[in-house]
Amino acid sequence: MARGRIRAKLRRSGLYTFACYRSRAVEDGPHLLGPGFSRVVHCNEPHLHEKKPLKYCSNYVATTKYNIITFLPKALFEQFRRVANLYFLMAAIVSATTNLSPFSAFSMVAPLVFVVGLSMAKEALEDSRRFLQDMKVNHRKVEVHKEDGVFSPKPWMKIQVGDIVKVEKDQFFPADLLLLSSSYEDGICYVETMNLDGETNLKVKRALEVTLPLEDDEAFKQFNATIKCEDPNPSLYTFVGNLEYDRQVYPLDPSQILLRDSKLRNTAYVYGVAVFTGHDSKVMQNSTKSPSKRSRIELQMDKIIYLLFTVLLLISFVSSIGFAVYAKFELPSWWYLQPMNKVNNVVDPKKPELSGLLHLVTALILYGYLIPISLYVSIEVVKVLQALFINQDISMYDDESGTPAQARTSNLNEELGQIDTILSDKTGTLTCNQMDFLKCLIAGTAYGMRASDVELAAAKQMVEDVGGQEPESPRPEDENDFGASEIELESVVTSKDDSKPAIKGFSFEDDRLTSGNWMKEPNADVILLFFRILSVCHSAIPELNEATGNINYEAESPDEGAFLVAAREFGFEFCKRTQSSIVVRERYPSFQETIEQEYNVLNLLEFTSKRKRMSVIVRDESGQIFLLCKGADSIIFDRLAKNGRRFEEAMTKHLNDYGEAGLRTLVLAYKKLDEAEYSAWNEEFTKAKSTIGGDRDAMLEKVSDAMERDLILVGATAVEDKLQKGVPQCIDKLAQAGLKIWVLTGDKMETAINIGYACSLLRQGMKQICITTTNADSVAQDSKQAMKENILKQITSASQMIKLEKDPHAAFALVIDGKTLTYALENDMKHQFLSLAVNCASVICCRVSPKQKALVTRLVKEGTGKITLGIGDGANDVGMIQEADIGVGISGAEGMQAVMASDFSIAQFRYLERLLVVHGHWCYKRIAQMICYFFYKNICFGLTLFYFEAFAGFSGQSVYDDSYMMLFNVILTSLPVIALGVFEQDVPSDVCLRFPALYQQGPKNLFFDWYRILGWLGNDRTYNESFHMDTTYSYLGKHCHVVRSSLDLWQDGTDLF
Repeated sequence: MARGRIRAKLRRSGLYTFACYRSRAVEDGPHLLGPGFSRVVHCNEPHLHEKKPLKYCSNYVATTKYNIITFLPKALFEQFRRVANLYFLMAAIVSATTNLSPFSAFSMVAPLVFVVGLSMAKEALEDSRRFLQDMKVNHRKVEVHKEDGVFSPKPWMKIQVGDIVKVEKDQFFPADLLLLSSSYEDGICYVETMNLDGETNLKVKRALEVTLPLEDDEAFKQFNATIKCEDPNPSLYTFVGNLEYDRQVYPLDPSQILLRDSKLRNTAYVYGVAVFTGHDSKVMQNSTKSPSKRSRIELQMDKIIYLLFTVLLLISFVSSIGFAVYAKFELPSWWYLQPMNKVNNVVDPKKPELSGLLHLVTALILYGYLIPISLYVSIEVVKVLQALFINQDISMYDDESGTPAQARTSNLNEELGQIDTILSDKTGTLTCNQMDFLKCLIAGTAYGMRASDVELAAAKQMVEDVGGQEPESPRPEDENDFGASEIELESVVTSKDDSKPAIKGFSFEDDRLTSGNWMKEPNADVILLFFRILSVCHSAIPELNEATGNINYEAESPDEGAFLVAAREFGFEFCKRTQSSIVVRERYPSFQETIEQEYNVLNLLEFTSKRKRMSVIVRDESGQIFLLCKGADSIIFDRLAKNGRRFEEAMTKHLNDYGEAGLRTLVLAYKKLDEAEYSAWNEEFTKAKSTIGGDRDAMLEKVSDAMERDLILVGATAVEDKLQKGVPQCIDKLAQAGLKIWVLTGDKMETAINIGYACSLLRQGMKQICITTTNADSVAQDSKQAMKENILKQITSASQMIKLEKDPHAAFALVIDGKTLTYALENDMKHQFLSLAVNCASVICCRVSPKQKALVTRLVKEGTGKITLGIGDGANDVGMIQEADIGVGISGAEGMQAVMASDFSIAQFRYLERLLVVHGHWCYKRIAQMICYFFYKNICFGLTLFYFEAFAGFSGQSVYDDSYMMLFNVILTSLPVIALGVFEQDVPSDVCLRFPALYQQGPKNLFFDWYRILGWLGNDRTYNESFHMDTTYSYLGKHCHVVRSSLDLWQDGTDLF
């Protein structure tokens, strides 16, 4: 009864499901063999997995670094991996166990305990937060089958492999489950995977047909089956296995797997069996840490500490030798300094060598204050507070999305002020990644009257650049002319009917196609086919908004959503998706009512970044079978039939124009199939889908490629991805700050160049160097060597042109495409390419893959030795973000993967200006000065001990009281320097933004180069000498008249302190 109500409500809502390519039973299906495919799961019998070899991990998840037992040893080990802490530990041990230390044991142990304890407390606090979060997750409840068809609540952490789990709407999946059935009669469910990949669009999962009868609790009384599948691995999008049930073997694929931490949406409930639990689940297999990154200043600070250790050893040796000389030649004449204990190797004139060696230990402890014990913990505190200020900066808060800037790691703050090169993605980073259907090509005819924002912005930029080149005293009417030009440009994109409400995803304007006028066009039959491809060739899900009565689309990409909105506006509304069909409401001017057309979906060939196309095979109501395809122009044109190229020449010209206008294009094509042809192909396709093993994807691709041939060209779409607000101004400021900007994009060269003009990356008068070549895949091997030589010749010629340029203010821009970049990144050419690129003000790399983004970033980072910043918003930018010295993620429409992999995150590209020019500048200068002050105060304090030693015969006696020694580093001098590191502002933020050239202090490292560091150290030594001499020698031969006694040691020490 309940199931019937759900189905009825579903039909009324217009939201329905599909299972168009369900796996069939394989009579004698292959069994999984070999390494990597050894997991066996006994469904509904979890007790069988309690013993080896089937003993699997529990579902308890711990993300903490420590536990109660391991915290103390592991945390102590982490602390004493630092050389400075280890040194002070040894000094404390010597102080507590021998009489060689000049200080009391307490004065040595207390500072060490304070500093190490503070760091360990910080570790414990951070880990306790992780522990509480783990406990919250582990104690979530879910319904689990006990026995006899009874389900009862059970904590997540007690779920075992093989348990049957019932998950209800809006609950998270507690483990990686194999979907058995759902509240829908066809066994599908909708899943949100935001916690896994950051994507907000819903995914469809489908149960096997054989398990659909398991529709309620009672059905699991006698259910038994065996799953044989792949071993635990981190791949979120693959799964290979089979289900043995009722003496049949059924192949499994990723569409049946419900991953832990994804959420059930728009489905009342599902039943599933736990396949991977706890740390075997795919989300936990992916929970590896990002690469560890350390700032250049921190690395240089380590070198300074090693230098101070060298100084410490040097002056300790000097003291040791001096003490041995005094012990042998002077001590016998000083009767009042003779040791009370005759057996005293520490002061033995007869054994000066041994006395000197023992004094070396004393000196190493005495001069240990050269090493700043509290430096590391102080810097950690300062960086955390700096990160807090970045997070709380209201000027980087995005009101529209409610997203603030976030410092996801605090140990790289100062690196923000030393960036030399920015490597940026385009789509979603410089642009909004919100697609609007703007223009289209049908049967070789271009439709759509609006100009894109990129065209307008580029035109305005040209106007401004031309205006800047006018004579020094332009006529007043010249300025008016420019103003008129801008007005004309604005009018280009102004709608004829501004009162018409804006439709999200649809900015098309052309009366020839709207309001049913397309039926009057010469190629109306082709236009009809174009609209039907838009409304049928996709994998979107319709979702009825009950409040408005409108249908919203859950699409896999913003482009696909824009296509469906456009189809609806043209009169072809995708409204339902059933088990194996798609329903489209078609509206014609000659009919008052809409006509519902149903298309049986026979197969879906999904889009991948490698295929660059997707296809759907459907049967219409007349029984005809069609393959409908959309994809990149280069891919589709190569697959056209001889009689399908009628509009290719005209379309190629228009597609180039669209690319120059900054529009994203896809080409649409189709193919009519007869029954015999389809049946033969479908048999091969089903066989490939039923294959179990690592070559399954390759076989599917081969079969799919065979079908997607001999296509007939229909048209193309052009959608606009608008520039983000403030991008041109931000790039202009960053250029003024001396930063080099590279854009790495998958767009065509024409599109990338035009967007470069629109966002101020390219300017009029800037000399462009374009390096490109033909398709390397279509030439013979011997031609590839010639191609490499040609590319090298272009690079050499361009480098020579830059060297011979006489104008010192000339600026160059390098543009290179992905195929050429493949050769340019090879070992025998990459250094010449980098040499050319670094001499250009702007670099644009087009048609690049995610791997190439990471390789280019690595080349710039390692080749120049300068600090790089990678910024992007999508999963394809993760490699670039992690490879760069600083990774910045933009929380956009492509999910949160880039943010999760980043060091800093912002909501819009324009906030990068403030992050670098203001916070970067401040953090760099604060940290640099703070470290210099730390070393300054410690050297100043430590060298006074050495000078006093020389004055007092290298006796090993400290001039300071132990309490002073104990408090100096930890309390008295740390807090002022920490305040400097947190609050210091050499200039206000508005001055930083007004004069971005100030930023160059960081990349040039003006405040922490060796010249500056040695200057601090030299000044320290000079000050030390004069201060010690003035203080000590001023009292020589004088008496204190108040108490009528000579100046004592502690008074001298107090005055020095």
